[in-house]
Amino acid sequence: MIDEATRAAVSPEGLAEYFAHSFPGFTGAFDVVRLGEGQSCLTFLVSGEGWEVVLRRPPRGDLPPTAFDVRREYRVMKALRDSGAPVPVPGVLALCEDPSVIGANFYLMEPVPGLVVREELPPELSSVDDRRRMGEQLLDTLVALQAVDHVAAGLESFGKPAGYLERQLWRMRGLWDLAKFRDIPEIDEVGAWLAVHLPSGSPRPTIVHGDFKLDNVIFAPSSPASLVAVVDWEMSTIGDPLADLGWLLYFWRDPGDESFGLRVATVTDQEGFPRRRDLLERYASASEVPVDQVRWYMALAGWKIAIIMEGSYRRFLAGIGDHPTFAQLDQAVPALARRAKDSAFGSLAV
Repeated sequence: MIDEATRAAVSPEGLAEYFAHSFPGFTGAFDVVRLGEGQSCLTFLVSGEGWEVVLRRPPRGDLPPTAFDVRREYRVMKALRDSGAPVPVPGVLALCEDPSVIGANFYLMEPVPGLVVREELPPELSSVDDRRRMGEQLLDTLVALQAVDHVAAGLESFGKPAGYLERQLWRMRGLWDLAKFRDIPEIDEVGAWLAVHLPSGSPRPTIVHGDFKLDNVIFAPSSPASLVAVVDWEMSTIGDPLADLGWLLYFWRDPGDESFGLRVATVTDQEGFPRRRDLLERYASASEVPVDQVRWYMALAGWKIAIIMEGSYRRFLAGIGDHPTFAQLDQAVPALARRAKDSAFGSLAV
């Protein structure tokens, strides 16, 4: 039985017709169940007799231009898989750019059995050694991603690396103008600080995931911890590699850190996980990218996510976002903005 919220996001009739024409192996009745509680693109498991497929589509509602572009996800994952890059991603099956089919563009990919770590450690990966391995493998996967030759992988036109940081500031200021409906002074303060302290030059451009953190990877469902897939590529592009490092460190909780107030991975303050400084040192030893301005990139990450989530909260208040966790954004967005300010002005240890 497909519930009404799911039916509003994925037309089962349209999907059945699409399967009949494009995937005749996906026959018969099927169920559609939402996976996770993501507050950006929506993920669904579609299950029939003897088959399963994962569907990703943008969130519902009036969205900013170029935001939540599932076509980017499909393209980058296909390129990484087809080129044999040492970055594990799900196999993608098809991209549908006809929004009349289910109500939005979408793509299909293979399910990846495994575990996503968020607010609690799964029993299978709860040992101190597994915690260490998860942190180290996450960081090492980021280094491997940044070593991929994006031109050889067919992603030469995937982004415009020249002026990447300037465009980030320009674009996010525009999104803040659209999202803003209450006073969050830290967002304005950090935005001004970022503009004044903009790095004078960027490292060699690489593939940028855009949302690289612990709960956007999948681990095999048994010990020892093994990272088997990187997911949620909707903000990927070609740009400054330190953007992903700053994002990872911004979301990485050390003991004593204030809560995000958001359902993301919050377990990293537990014993066994590397500390932010450990991740930074591991990155610096494995990469040739200078990390002396990493605080700027951490502040950029927090500023961006606060603005993005305020847009999601505004849609939720308008009755468009349908997941109850969106109510948490009332307090979570100011908390994210405070952490961005702490990153900028040095009170967040790294």
